[in-house]
Amino acid sequence: MAVAVASVLPWHHGMWKQLLRLQQNGRLPHALLFNGPHGVGKQALAEALIAQMLCANSSTYACGECHSCRMLASGYHPDLLRVSPEEGKRQIRIDPIREVNRFVNQTAQQSGYRVIVISPAEAMNVAAANALLKSLEEPGDKTLFILLSDVPSRMLPTIRSRCQQWSLASVAYAECRSWLLEQLHSEEEARFWWQVAGGLPLLALELAAPEERALRHQLHDSFEQLMRGAEPVSEAARLDRQALDGILWYGIAWLEDLIRFGLSGDETGLHNADLVPLYRQAMKNGRVQDWFRLLDYAREQRRLLAVGANPNPQLVLEAWLVRWAALLRS
Repeated sequence: MAVAVASVLPWHHGMWKQLLRLQQNGRLPHALLFNGPHGVGKQALAEALIAQMLCANSSTYACGECHSCRMLASGYHPDLLRVSPEEGKRQIRIDPIREVNRFVNQTAQQSGYRVIVISPAEAMNVAAANALLKSLEEPGDKTLFILLSDVPSRMLPTIRSRCQQWSLASVAYAECRSWLLEQLHSEEEARFWWQVAGGLPLLALELAAPEERALRHQLHDSFEQLMRGAEPVSEAARLDRQALDGILWYGIAWLEDLIRFGLSGDETGLHNADLVPLYRQAMKNGRVQDWFRLLDYAREQRRLLAVGANPNPQLVLEAWLVRWAALLRS
């Protein structure tokens, strides 16, 4: 009986054919970097390729029946090594990369490929990234590195230059419509959340989940209260500081919408078209250059959060809303 194997998402079929062509012609590079924003489906594409490379009988996809496929489905395969930050940590340190270097010097136990997956690749600290360079330069036969990155610019240039880069961009609605309809069961829901997510289908599905919907609704209410004169520190206390990354993500998306709307007056390209009344009110009270400064601040705070450099999420949240309130009332 066949086991389930990772499938390629509909909007990546063209990229999958290119990868297969390289593999079948013996031209697949030893290191691939799949980069693109969270929610575009990098992990799904990587999982399909991992299964295909380790399968003993693969053609277009992994067979799902051989011993190798069954081991992979069980959660363990001796020729696959995954590297990610330890639980509760944000960085990949040098010890897991030393294990990678030992792994690539071993013989594949199933007489096929050895596959190393590093995700997110930008989480490697400098020591870890430098330790990986030798293995990337001299990986040995039948070794494939798959690196996944949301923000490749945060990786060392020497790592990026040793990988063939595959950029996964946002997806047109027509390409993911059927998949989103299957998940969300409504044309209105599918299009709305695709638009809010900026054309990232898996992110759209995350944002449509009940808890994330509630966060968006609560944040919208907080911003309306700020415009009515509410105290920003009190509004910050109403929000869950554990959701700081999501709050900053929404704030950045809304600021980008606000700036776009303020410069063009055109509603058609907005990701959050339901917030146009909020944007109109904000435009009356602030200047475009002030919104740009706030956008820079939000992006920097989210970057610091990603690398674990924000010591107190509650203080960041309060400072963030104080800045919003100052502009909404100016």
